Amino acid sequence: MHKAGLLLGACVRSWKSVRMASSGVARRDPLANKVALVTASTDGIGLAIARRLAQDGAHVVVSSRKQQNVDRAVAALQGEGLSVTGTVCHVGKAEDRERLVTTAVKLHGGIDILVSNAAVNPFFGNLMDVTEEVWDKILDINVKATALMTKAVVPEMEKRGGGSVVIVASIAAYTPFPGLGPYNVSKTALLGLGKNLAIELAHSNIRVNCLAPGIIKTNFSQVLWMDKAREETLKEAMRIRRLGTPEDCAGIVSFLCSEDASYITGETVTVAGGAPSRL
Repeated sequence: MHKAGLLLGACVRSWKSVRMASSGVARRDPLANKVALVTASTDGIGLAIARRLAQDGAHVVVSSRKQQNVDRAVAALQGEGLSVTGTVCHVGKAEDRERLVTTAVKLHGGIDILVSNAAVNPFFGNLMDVTEEVWDKILDINVKATALMTKAVVPEMEKRGGGSVVIVASIAAYTPFPGLGPYNVSKTALLGLGKNLAIELAHSNIRVNCLAPGIIKTNFSQVLWMDKAREETLKEAMRIRRLGTPEDCAGIVSFLCSEDASYITGETVTVAGGAPSRL
């Protein structure tokens, strides 16, 4: 009877340990000493991701096309006691991508994490009215630059024995937003890019996953929800009847970059309040 009691006690303690580990209680700073690059990270989803990665222990390098935006974000995050630096980076420019990588390596000795968040959408209207110049701009920044940014960080990740790449796509990859045809197409392309990169980089212990946010309240997405009636219509398509916040996305990205997700690659996590999300 005494032995049975000891065995039961041991089982209870073990189960509590498993529960604590799965909930994150037992592990603080899951990204301790990791080095993370986050593109387009001075506002909205990108800023929330940068903050969360730093809160979870990473040294984060933020970036934006404008120096004043970088300065503002770095000051705010450093003011919260976080290990954050930043540099200007227009992801469509090779020299800027190189500078972003070089900055991280010089400051922190390498790169473990890339979050590719940069995107543009200079068009609203019918797909048949899209000019060649608009197609080029959207595909260059949203798709090609993501591939080239990943290419730039892979050698540094390989030096450290592996890494994690998270590509920020969109629920528009599954369910197109009206009037945003080229943007929708670019986000669907990112899912394919993530799948292919995951296969090709697995031998280097580099995992690649995508995040597909739904309607998240940011300046970038305000054309979709700034009209109150339109916002209410959007909510009707969701199981969770509210629009998302940038913070709703940030924790998922941190998880995908952590050891807790070490057996996950080539996947897309949708954060969209239960809105339909299948091709």
